[in-house]
Amino acid sequence: AVSDATPDLSDLPQIAAEHFRVPDPAMLRASTPSAHPPRILMLYGSLRERAFSRLLTEEAARLLRAMGAEVRIFNPSGLPLPDDAPDTHPKVQELRELTLWCEGMAWCSPERHGAMTGIMKAQIDWIPLNAGAVRPTQGKTLAVMQVCGGSQSFNAVNQMRVLGRWMRMLTIPNQSSVAKAFAEFDDDGRMKPSAYYDRLVDVMEELVKFTLLTRSVSSYLVDRYSERKEAQPRHRPQRVVRHGRQPRDDEEVAHVEGVADVRVGPGRVQHHCLQVVVLAARPVPNLAQHPHPQRLPDQA
Repeated sequence: AVSDATPDLSDLPQIAAEHFRVPDPAMLRASTPSAHPPRILMLYGSLRERAFSRLLTEEAARLLRAMGAEVRIFNPSGLPLPDDAPDTHPKVQELRELTLWCEGMAWCSPERHGAMTGIMKAQIDWIPLNAGAVRPTQGKTLAVMQVCGGSQSFNAVNQMRVLGRWMRMLTIPNQSSVAKAFAEFDDDGRMKPSAYYDRLVDVMEELVKFTLLTRSVSSYLVDRYSERKEAQPRHRPQRVVRHGRQPRDDEEVAHVEGVADVRVGPGRVQHHCLQVVVLAARPVPNLAQHPHPQRLPDQA
């Protein structure tokens, strides 16, 4: 049980108490749960006419819709390479809008040269980790899948898991890797009954469950101590006029013990009356102990 009492932080001197939170089970139960169908965005990593990553994605989309989800599949054809076009490119904008719309994602890539394809990686690279104050993927669910031309491998799904963690997504435990994918689909592009198909059902079912479980409380799940601390407004010293001129844009006025007026410039603290320069990386001495110094001890 979690106590309602104020936490004892006496043995945690590093903690900023005003930003410390004890996890609250009540916050994991949304007061008004989302009632709309789960929104899932699907990405695949090949542009071949008979791309097995696309066929697996389409098969997964059928399952998701049968489970009550709303699904959109992004077609990577026409998406420029990262940094080879502005982010105002229509395909980039389409991808980013879908990323904001969704509550969960499914990524499916072929394994090429022991890794995910460049087409798959390019799509992920166009999704920003931060967009102003918004983190488009943070707290959203993710399922990873791959298709193999030969024996079963897990290189691509393992790499996508790393990317999902980097994008601050909640990657579900289950995953799908289809070996010899060319033998798993019929002439109409439908997946044949097999253990691989059963695993695909498992993965999509798990994705929907995790999305339903977390989507209404995702903002609480990713509410972090360090970010609360960083978001605190920082005090900026008041700008004043001294010695007949306005402070430059890169200067501020600070208060240091023993000195009333000190200009803070790039990498230094300068006392204008005594013409004493103190490196910012060192502790500022108490100038009251040196009433008429030309150079303070240990200062260059």
